[in-house]
Amino acid sequence: MSLARNTLVQSTLILGSRILGFARDLFLAARFGQGPMMDAFTTALMLPNLFRRLFAEGAFAQAFVPLYGEARERDGEEAAARLASEAAAFMIAFVAGFCIAMQIALPWLMPLLLSAYRDDPEVLRLAVIATQLAMPYLACMTLASLLSGVLNTAGRFALSAGVPVLLNVCTLIPLAAPLVGVEMAQSTLLLVTSAAVTVSGVLQAALLWWGVRRLGVRLRLKAPRLTPAVRRTIRIAIPGALAGGAMQLNSLVSQVLSGSDEGARSVLYNADRLYQLPLGLVGVAIGLALVPRLTRAFVAADHATGQRTMDEGAALAMAFTLPAAAALFVIPFVMIDATATRGAFTSADAARTAEVLRQFAWGVPAFVLAKVLTPPFFARQDTRRPMRYAVVSVIANIVLGAALFFGFRSMGEDGVIGLAIATSAAAWINVGLLASTLIREDAWRPSAAFTARLIRIGLAVAAMAAVLFAAGVNYGRLSELLTKEIAVLLIVGAGGLVYALAVVLFRAASLSELKSALRREPGGPPTTGLD
Repeated sequence: MSLARNTLVQSTLILGSRILGFARDLFLAARFGQGPMMDAFTTALMLPNLFRRLFAEGAFAQAFVPLYGEARERDGEEAAARLASEAAAFMIAFVAGFCIAMQIALPWLMPLLLSAYRDDPEVLRLAVIATQLAMPYLACMTLASLLSGVLNTAGRFALSAGVPVLLNVCTLIPLAAPLVGVEMAQSTLLLVTSAAVTVSGVLQAALLWWGVRRLGVRLRLKAPRLTPAVRRTIRIAIPGALAGGAMQLNSLVSQVLSGSDEGARSVLYNADRLYQLPLGLVGVAIGLALVPRLTRAFVAADHATGQRTMDEGAALAMAFTLPAAAALFVIPFVMIDATATRGAFTSADAARTAEVLRQFAWGVPAFVLAKVLTPPFFARQDTRRPMRYAVVSVIANIVLGAALFFGFRSMGEDGVIGLAIATSAAAWINVGLLASTLIREDAWRPSAAFTARLIRIGLAVAAMAAVLFAAGVNYGRLSELLTKEIAVLLIVGAGGLVYALAVVLFRAASLSELKSALRREPGGPPTTGLD
């Protein structure tokens, strides 16, 4: 399929998952607010979420696909299946051991991770149990990421993009239980929801295993061995996962720093769900679709195709990401208050979260661009330099984040805002390093046509932002005349309509170009029931 069509398939499925995830977060906010149980739950999800985004959402898969694709092209299906089997056995054994070690160490680690509650042993105890229940999800995601890489190499993107919906379904069930008359104490609800995370991981891995077998690939899990193929996989995939997950590592740094501020981790979680949406819908989908195409171009030494693919991917990413970032920057309170303020989640909570979200918003284009700029490195099996750039961005985030977090707090301001500023700044540092390397080595040099299109997209976004600002100023009156839910739908709808019209007016894209981008490429892989 074409790059745009692959991206559309994945984005549509991811959107379904994110809608359910948004519903889950509304229930979380209503059940827990931004109190200790919410802080405990976000701590329980911190490591599983990190690994899910590092592995299941593309970084590991992007690094693994070139290796698996090379073995498949040069040595045949059987050799590729053997490589995948050996890698899966070793990685699962390693991650399972890590999970067990973490579960044992959590009673000593939790006072450091959640230091705001050192004087509340009951909250710490519940946070430890909840994290132990969610931790096996990591092992499931290791297997799921490898299986997704096998499917993506064969041009099958739908199943790997669709299975994350199971996480939201499984965790939504206990949160929505009161709707059918099943009431639970907050502490019980915390533990049941955390256990549902692991259940969803088992289901995701099982469904992807079925998909791989239906594709005709026979994987066999045996005793783990550090074979030459496994060593090569680790040497490329682990740095690749770290490189592709720079933003996730920066998010983890922010979570750790926020542990000393009661409610701060909940604020970060609620802001994270909104600013991560463009990354999941656009950045991850385009990144996964780029790797197989760039790998083929690299093997064939077809520089022109690689250049054209990168121009198309970057332009497509910015066309969807820039308007989302502008909306998050201009009307963050409107979006949060209209959707999340209910039950235990107050307007004051929405106002605090909105200020943090605004600082994440200007980093959103960088978060997505990093997913577009790392595939050219991965396609050439160069994961070390992106890893080094990721390390630089993480160090910058730690230094700047700690300085701003404690500096803001010393001035009586919300320290979490400083963490958001540091995360966005670190993301742009990473993008600057990646882009400058690609340009310097002529691996990708933005064409004049791409630059002109980016300017036209920017003009369309500016027109949309002006409309959103004017509508946001009148949000209070609109929400009094209508409900706040209808008000936000009208505001966002008006902004989207203006952007679509401006895109046509400024010739950022034409209908014929969109049809051409979505047309299946000749010679593409045949479809099966999986897509």
